[in-house]
Amino acid sequence: MAVRFTTLRRIPGGVWIIGFVSLLMDVSSEMIHSLLPLFMATALGTPVVIIGLIEGLAEATALCIKVFSGVISDYLGKRKGLAVLGYGLGALSKPLFALASTSGMIFSARMIDRVGKGIRGAPRDALVADVTPPEIRGAAYGLRQTLDTIGAFLGPLLAVGLMLLWSNDFRAVYWVAVVPAFLAVALLCFGLHEPRTPVTTVRTNPIKKENLKRLGADCWWVIALGGVFTLARFSEAFLVLKALEVDIPLALIPLVMVAMNVVFSVTAYPFGRLSDSISHRRLLQMGLVVLVAADLVLAFSNGWVGIIAGVALWGVHMGMTQGLLNAMIARTAPADLRGTAFGFFSLLSGVGLLLASLGAGWLWDIWGSASTFFAGAVICLFTLVLTRFAPEKS
Repeated sequence: MAVRFTTLRRIPGGVWIIGFVSLLMDVSSEMIHSLLPLFMATALGTPVVIIGLIEGLAEATALCIKVFSGVISDYLGKRKGLAVLGYGLGALSKPLFALASTSGMIFSARMIDRVGKGIRGAPRDALVADVTPPEIRGAAYGLRQTLDTIGAFLGPLLAVGLMLLWSNDFRAVYWVAVVPAFLAVALLCFGLHEPRTPVTTVRTNPIKKENLKRLGADCWWVIALGGVFTLARFSEAFLVLKALEVDIPLALIPLVMVAMNVVFSVTAYPFGRLSDSISHRRLLQMGLVVLVAADLVLAFSNGWVGIIAGVALWGVHMGMTQGLLNAMIARTAPADLRGTAFGFFSLLSGVGLLLASLGAGWLWDIWGSASTFFAGAVICLFTLVLTRFAPEKS
């Protein structure tokens, strides 16, 4: 216990600032996004196919921009300015949701929000590595992920509470969501001091052939593994659909994601700290085994007890692996190319998640929900074999 709190005290203040910035922005975003499909379908009369198109284009945009923002942060040798720009765009998009009267306005707001997310992601993750000693980076990423995920379940809870209080007034809830978004930007601007010289090498184009080679085989292996890994973990929307299938009351279905994020937030820091002292490969393998268990439990579940158990296992798996993969990238990438590495990692992981979700939906429509989760378990086992070749922690 003493060692645990000693590690927590050693985590730099900058990591705590970044974590609370993530928490505040997630509270704001999830207050909006947890209600947005319902708002579009009921208040704006948007067809479901258009809702899906808007979400798909927005997420694809964020994935593409992550690569460029990481590259730019490496070229400039500065991360904070890009992070502030990204969070600032996210904050500026929030009032547009409250003012929206058409699907086109929602699309514009979503695009601005996702562009901001794409800009800030890779520089933010690289900043954590820049300000943290190597021996506690796993704990640092775990802490940031914990705070981020706390926001991810506080946002929907707050949205549900305000909707009940204000008789389903979507726009009033959206105006409240503006407040934590701008607080996040203010905290980042005035609370975080970027290292004066985060890297020491001469600046060159990070995506030149020689620099991409300099990332090294270990780093490219982790980036590729991230893509394969996300093929095994499709969108969490399928957890919600599974809950709907087993007749959990409609009003309680959003709490499925709240439960997953609670478990995720509770486990992210302890497993992040553990990754600083044990084999990264072994912990990643353990996380995959837990995901196999989650898939099997969900495949066979036909009641709320099984759903809660499967969702809880899913949350444990997220806590074991999300911060770990970031720590593996930070360890294997050269300091002056971390933003680039995180950008490529995000892009490949996002493409994997998109393909996994499309495949999961196709299986669900043809052979039912169980086939989706069985397929996920099979891909997990394949990924487990590949981890035998993953680079070990030095």
